[in-house]
Amino acid sequence: MEVGKYALAEMVILKLKKMKLNSLLTILLISLIACQPKGKNDNPLQILASSQKQWTGVAVSKDNRIFVNYPKWSDQVPVSVAEIVNGKPVAFPNTKWQDRTQKDAFVAVQSVVVDQKDRLWVLDTKNPQFKGVMKNGPVLYQFSLENNKMVKAYNFPKGVFQPNSYFNDVRVDTKNEFAYMTDSGNGAIIVLDLNSGESRRLLDHHSSTESETDHLICDGIKWMNSVHSDGIALSNDLQYLYYIALTGHSLYRIKTSLLRNKKNSSEELEQAIEKVANIPATDGMMFDRKGNLWLGGLEDNSINQFTTNNKLIKVIQNKEIRWADSFAKDQKGNIYFTTSQIHLPEDRRISYDLIKINPEQMSHLKK
Repeated sequence: MEVGKYALAEMVILKLKKMKLNSLLTILLISLIACQPKGKNDNPLQILASSQKQWTGVAVSKDNRIFVNYPKWSDQVPVSVAEIVNGKPVAFPNTKWQDRTQKDAFVAVQSVVVDQKDRLWVLDTKNPQFKGVMKNGPVLYQFSLENNKMVKAYNFPKGVFQPNSYFNDVRVDTKNEFAYMTDSGNGAIIVLDLNSGESRRLLDHHSSTESETDHLICDGIKWMNSVHSDGIALSNDLQYLYYIALTGHSLYRIKTSLLRNKKNSSEELEQAIEKVANIPATDGMMFDRKGNLWLGGLEDNSINQFTTNNKLIKVIQNKEIRWADSFAKDQKGNIYFTTSQIHLPEDRRISYDLIKINPEQMSHLKK
């Protein structure tokens, strides 16, 4: 049984009194006990749930409902989308949606996101095991969290998606009612008008949306792969879309007003791209309430922060952070992320974790 350090201090005090030791020695011993290293309960990484199945996306609603998704990268994926209830995954919205033999069902979900209007979005690549996009193409689903019902399904025409497309991550502009997605299979940014349902494929095979290397060295392991535009983040003022290739270190941004304007030519868009900084290789990205950009550190098991004054800070480095995949935040500013262990051979993987951190409590770790 573990004894808290302050309870232990009280026990020592009583013992010292019985031994009639002087007060100076008492103070000294109490101080030593209080300064002992933090125990397991003080770990800044709070594991909320663990899974034997690989997950990628995470989303948190305004009333702290937590959702995750399991990508269809193998035959061992019984559930595509789940809500974490009491630390356990429960099929969302129900088990019928998980039955891939049904017409209206999830097939190969890559990400889940809750927007500022508290709507849940589910991005289905329809590209199971990277074998090619199915006939009807990717689908972006909108769900109401009031009744867990599907509100709308957005489809994409051929040309917006390509045979090897893999629609990866999504962010929603709730003011202008637009959604922005990355295609990591064939580098591009996908822009969807949520009112009209019209979509466009932009920055197709541009250098900013394409992979920069054919491998990453993650925790000493050479992960051979070349993945295009992946991580995506929408600035809090909705003015800029930030994006990065998974196998790359160059963070880019572009004004969302330009992406929404159908009159802009490809050349005009390309000229408007800004390279923001070189950052650690990351999967997902997300802005917090203060405007700091949170990102992973795939190569060294870390979580990083790109601050509002363009300073890169390594918030924490820990062996438990085995490929930080996607990020989400709650109403109190806590940060959530999943570990998907993509770089590890399957025989070296352990449980996949859903982790929560409190940025305020971790401020000392950034010094």
